[in-house]
Amino acid sequence: MKRIRKIFKLFGPGFITGASDDDPSGIATYSQTGAAFGYSQLWTALFSFPFMTVVQEMCGRIGAVSGKGLSGVIKHNYSKKVLYSSVLLLLFANVINIGTDLGAMASATQLVIGIPFIAILIIITAITLILEIFVSYKVYSKYLRYLTFSLFAYIAVAIVIKGDWIKIFSSTLIPTISFSKDYVFNIAAILGTTISPYLFFWQTSEEVEEEVKSGKIRMMGAGVPRITKKDIRLIRLDTIIGMFFSNLIMFFIILTCAATLNKNGILNIETASDAALALEPFAGSFASGMFALGILGTGLLAVPVLAGSASYAMSEVFGWKEGLYRKLSQAWGFYGIIAVATLIGLLINFTSIPPFKMLYYAAILNGIVAPPLLFMIMIISNNKKIMGEYTNSKFTNIFGWIITAIMSVVGVAILITLFL
Repeated sequence: MKRIRKIFKLFGPGFITGASDDDPSGIATYSQTGAAFGYSQLWTALFSFPFMTVVQEMCGRIGAVSGKGLSGVIKHNYSKKVLYSSVLLLLFANVINIGTDLGAMASATQLVIGIPFIAILIIITAITLILEIFVSYKVYSKYLRYLTFSLFAYIAVAIVIKGDWIKIFSSTLIPTISFSKDYVFNIAAILGTTISPYLFFWQTSEEVEEEVKSGKIRMMGAGVPRITKKDIRLIRLDTIIGMFFSNLIMFFIILTCAATLNKNGILNIETASDAALALEPFAGSFASGMFALGILGTGLLAVPVLAGSASYAMSEVFGWKEGLYRKLSQAWGFYGIIAVATLIGLLINFTSIPPFKMLYYAAILNGIVAPPLLFMIMIISNNKKIMGEYTNSKFTNIFGWIITAIMSVVGVAILITLFL
């Protein structure tokens, strides 16, 4: 038991970041992928893993070395135009993501307990705000770790169903490429969902939160913490585990929907909860219920991450006191942004925009916002003035610039497909 607890303590910001990437919007994207394309896009889970790991490791290392969040580093070392454009892009994408996630959580909960959608939506929004604002980081981070286990529901569902494992393995190892509009757009949506801007800002700031908690730094943005190569290795290990877990769950969601929905001619779904409901005739009520509960659990994990990453960024822009380790009375601005971002996300669910379109708008935004932010992350992580001896390795630079180029092409592809 002690050994399990010791291993569990290794799961830090990297693990939480990886798990939060499988948010309800991501689940809906992966579900639609499996339904529309069967097993043919399973290879994307294997493909994105090394790139996600490299990007998030850079973000974690930037936070650990500088003692600042990503926008704080940009503010102190680059122009205001770069700072404002980076933060505004993040805010816009995050608020829409929050809205889609809250809506998906409410729909999924409605499938299980049958309470009216609006009532569940308001209750869930209130719970996420109360936890993030009134619970200390030391306790709150434990809650986030425990919520990551809700993702195991998707592995359980995959075990229940019967898949064509020969085809599954071949589709995972051998990419199937098509240049049709729908295929390209879906690849863009997957990459926009997996390599998301909010994860960059979140992990950078959470590494600093961890340093405050451990006493390496007095408060966020106050001085440069003393770190060792061992600290960097632990961040790297934590990130590898988190990103592997994230892509593993992505793999099983695509697999599940391919083996059930696609196989039975259901090629289109509107929301993540629709995927859960559609599973029942083919995989049983247990699988459907587990799928729905997984959406709720990941939403409770992801919405605070989305709102928190926006608040870290804005607080550093204005020089406000920040950090989940602070009480509400110590950081009104920081918690105020969390509340406003979450409430605007709530209001998005009252618009006439169809849920599935809203989901894809979020993926589109992430795909467009990511390239300039990736470029900044590459520049920062190679800046010796900021990073000292902890600049990028040759391996990290190769993979980092490759994914920056790929995401730039993805951003252009999204724009082209929108107007074709």
